Parts: sequence; structure tokens; C-alpha cells
Amino acid sequence: MKTAVKSLALLVILGIILQGCSSLSNAAKGGIIGGSTGAVIGAGVGVLVGKSTTGAAIGAAVGGAVGTTAGVIIGKKMDKAAEEAARIEGARVDSIRDANNLKAVLVTFDSGILFQTNMSTLNTASQKALTDFAKILNENNDMDITIMGHTDNTGSLAVNQRLSLERAQSVANFLQSKKVSETQFKEIVGKDFSMPVADNSTAAGRAQNRRVEIYMYASEKMIKEAEAEAK
Repeated sequence: MKTAVKSLALLVILGIILQGCSSLSNAAKGGIIGGSTGAVIGAGVGVLVGKSTTGAAIGAAVGGAVGTTAGVIIGKKMDKAAEEAARIEGARVDSIRDANNLKAVLVTFDSGILFQTNMSTLNTASQKALTDFAKILNENNDMDITIMGHTDNTGSLAVNQRLSLERAQSVANFLQSKKVSETQFKEIVGKDFSMPVADNSTAAGRAQNRRVEIYMYASEKMIKEAEAEAK
């Protein structure tokens, strides 16, 4: 209980700090969160933030809090990657936090753009977008990648589980065909309809839930290099 109260208090303090730092860049805010809160946030609330945002504890296992300056360095790299990804047609880009409280990037592609209904084969229209995205991943080969496929709740759980995984794997296979290193892919999973982002009772909501998400986050190598640069 004491740990939970302490973590909540730290989050409140962070909120106050960031409200007073509206002129800071996203990267600088990332540095404040990444470095000023210590091991309690890094090992505790950071994982909770990751779960609430992504449904998984996305982030390299570094065994401790990352320093403020290193967080700023990583934040700048993530900002640049996010800007480039936002230019890709059919991609939605969100800034998130990984389990180390470092800035990470979530790129979401609606599966209506990527696939025909009930299919896991990439359609022609989506291939240019993924080719452009592969260039960003190649330029940032020190970032780790997780791919999650999602469906709406139409049909059985078994069918949707298979389809969501096949769609995630199709995206991974295509990116690897464009020279993205296999070692960058830390997880390729199908989440069926267990993580909706909209109301499955409406057609518009189901369309939003049919999606493939790609998470870009700092690898252990990137973190070590940022910490070395910060010294």
C-alpha cells in the first residue's frame, strides 16, 4: 500500500512539473520523466503506464532508471522518427511511454488499409506505406519493434486470434523483405478482439478495432549509447 501511495504521489508531482513546462519540447519532457523519478517509477509505475497504453510492458530490460540526459537524447530520436512516420499516408502516430518511462512511438495502420476483409494478405495499396515505413526502421535500426494485430469482435475468438496473428506476421514479413533486421522484432502477436479502442457495437467502432499496431521503442543498445553520450 505504501508503495502504491508513493507512486501515486510521484505521478501527481510529475503532472504538476509538466504543466509548468508547457514550453518544453516533447524530448525534454521525456528526459524529466525518464530521469528525475528514480527506480520506483522506473520499475513500478513505468510498467503500469506501458500496460495502460499498449496492453503490454513494452521496453528493453535495463534493470534500473534511465538518466535525465539520456532520456532527452532518446526523446529527440523518437520525435524525429514520429515526424517521419506521420508523413506516411494511412498511418496514425501517437507518442507513448515504454516500461522504462522513455518516449516511444506507436504507429497504427487500419487493417482496412492493409488487408481485404477476413484476409491476411497485404493488399497492393498498403505496400507503398509499409515500404516508406521500412525506410524509417532501417534508419533507426537501434530501435526495438513490437507488432500487434487486432480484430473486431465479429466471428469466433479462435478465428479472430488466428487472423490477428496472421496479419501481424504479414506486416513483419513485408518489413523484413524491405531489409528491416529480424533482430529488431521483439514480439509479433495477435490480440484478437481483446483490446478494442472503440465500440464494437457500431460499424465505425469495429472499423477502428481492425488494426495493426507497430511500437518503436529504445533498445538496450540505444539506451546504453545514450547514457554513454550523456556522460
